[in-house]
Amino acid sequence: MCLLLTAGAAMAQKKFTYGPKVGVDLTNFWGKDLPHGMQFNYQVGAFLEYYFTNKFSIAPEIVFAAQGGKIDMTDYLDTPVYINSSADMSFHFNYINLPIMLRFYAIPKLSIDFGPQIGFNVYSKATAKAKVNGRTESYTDDFDGVRSVDVGLGLGATYNITNNVFVQGRYTMGLTKVFEAGDVYNGNIQLAIGYRF
Repeated sequence: MCLLLTAGAAMAQKKFTYGPKVGVDLTNFWGKDLPHGMQFNYQVGAFLEYYFTNKFSIAPEIVFAAQGGKIDMTDYLDTPVYINSSADMSFHFNYINLPIMLRFYAIPKLSIDFGPQIGFNVYSKATAKAKVNGRTESYTDDFDGVRSVDVGLGLGATYNITNNVFVQGRYTMGLTKVFEAGDVYNGNIQLAIGYRF
């Protein structure tokens, strides 16, 4: 809120823009420990952009994002009673993410965006689902084995449809392990739309 109020006071200098953004995400885990799958999620947040020149700017954001992924557990059903059966676990995490994107405007309407992100986990649940002998069972519960802080790097682009409306695509690759145990990291493909004041 302080950033947005500061931006409003500085608009006369035409160096700041700010506004809301919403989007859909395709999230997954990456790493070498287990086979992973993707799932659809969402994000909602706000940004502030400061222009150093007409070519370069910096854009910090605050974003509430639903993330997570799936892990295939079928290989662990290795006893004869589980033949032709399958199982997976879906993880549902909520993060408050703080990306800081550096933007290079290759052309006036298009910027290339790159920068770090730190995220804080505020919600973690896991759903186990198994199909055994034609019967499907599932179970959802809180999941305590998630690290509270997630650090990543984002790379993407922003296209200004008008002076106010923009669309944005980005991939954020997690650099810190998601779980207390295991070599698993967050991955997030994002498509967002926003409005700048």
